[in-house]
Amino acid sequence: MSIQNITSANAPVAAGPYSQAIKVGNFIYTSGQIPVDPNTGYIGQTIEEQSKQVLDNLLAVLAGGDAGPQDVVSTKIYLSDMKNFAAVNFVYMNYFKEPYPTRCCVEVSAIPKGVMIMIEAVAYKE
Repeated sequence: MSIQNITSANAPVAAGPYSQAIKVGNFIYTSGQIPVDPNTGYIGQTIEEQSKQVLDNLLAVLAGGDAGPQDVVSTKIYLSDMKNFAAVNFVYMNYFKEPYPTRCCVEVSAIPKGVMIMIEAVAYKE
């Protein structure tokens, strides 16, 4: 089984020694995406803006591996404040349909660039 690096110009470039995503067999593993607009560097001020940008970035990376939201089997969400959970869910529901991916959501003490949210995903693409 080969390991394939996946990149997308429509998502922020990796800010360190890691890949945007890796494909192993039929699985695609993304790195955590943060809400940086890849064209302007803008970071939204609200959790809704940041959630949308994170998911747009995540889907752009997956598209680099010819995958989409329907192929996502699991996500991990990292929040700087669990009080934003309901707002994130509202945005998230616009990106994924039933059967929803499995999910883990935790509050963390800090996320790069001081953002409020980071999401990573695993997708399965035949």
